[in-house]
Amino acid sequence: MPLHIGGIDISYTNAALMMTIVVVLIAGLLLIATRRARLVPGRLQSVAELAYEFADRMVDDNLGEEGRPFFPFVFSLFMFLLLGNVIALIPFSFSFTAQIVITATLALFVFALVTVVAFVRHGFHFFSFFFPTGAPLIMAPLIVPIEIVSYLARPVTLAIRLFANMMAGHTMMAVIGGFAVALGYFFFLPVLANVALYALELIVAVLQAYVFAILTVLYLRDAIHLH
Repeated sequence: MPLHIGGIDISYTNAALMMTIVVVLIAGLLLIATRRARLVPGRLQSVAELAYEFADRMVDDNLGEEGRPFFPFVFSLFMFLLLGNVIALIPFSFSFTAQIVITATLALFVFALVTVVAFVRHGFHFFSFFFPTGAPLIMAPLIVPIEIVSYLARPVTLAIRLFANMMAGHTMMAVIGGFAVALGYFFFLPVLANVALYALELIVAVLQAYVFAILTVLYLRDAIHLH
């Protein structure tokens, strides 16, 4: 749906549509699952509680009590990426996590959040993060640039890791699926290969959502504790 305001393109795209669907599904799942919460949970409540406890353990194990304010963000990020990755495996759907502009935006937001938290908590002492305590002062010209480059590379690696894994998986399935037409009577061979690849992609979809979320938590831990 093309839409331009003041020369800025804010068209409603396939990616925007899928992200909207994912947000609605997450909100619907959590609202329905918790509306009539029971001591013995049903299926939807069990799914919601499992996801909640998984994210809660991730934050608690790495950040402790100091990380409680960040739990809503980490939980939302994990659920958003998890459902987005999984829904993209449905035939004729659209993978917004296979779009570098989406993953880069998420990664830059995480990077900005971590940096702001570090400055708010530590002020200019945050810069000590780039020179480990106890390191020889003579090594500063070598260590400091390496640490700065490593820090600035965080959003790049976050964005590319998710984008590349999702894009590669979907591309492989499309290519192997195309062999089914070319092989004629032996079409079942690429079909069987795609079934196995589909199962692998499902694991990758869950794993990549977890990796993005856990790295966010670890970056927050560095911002809070500066180590």
